[in-house]
Amino acid sequence: MRRTVIAGLLTLGILCVASVAMAAMDAATAPVVQYTVLAAGLAIGLGAIGSGIGMGTAIGGACEGTSRNPEAGGRILTTMIIGLAMIESLTIYALVVALILMFGNPYIK
Repeated sequence: MRRTVIAGLLTLGILCVASVAMAAMDAATAPVVQYTVLAAGLAIGLGAIGSGIGMGTAIGGACEGTSRNPEAGGRILTTMIIGLAMIESLTIYALVVALILMFGNPYIK
């Protein structure tokens, strides 16, 4: 519960600072930029959280499998490394989406 409250307060603080920082822009593009920054942050944040959970689950399963059957450790390690590379590519895709949102926005001059 305490972590949720702290995360909520940090999010609220970041949104307040972002609105002050974007106050110098004209009224037409300021909301677009604010929402674009928020969307880019959510894209990379959710992508990283999902990948982190997936990597933790994969590594935990590989450790459990190796401890149950030590002879299959090499094959399990190879499969885990390939799986981790695939999971990491999802984070890179989220980064690409965030960069496209930030720098490829047609609504900003």
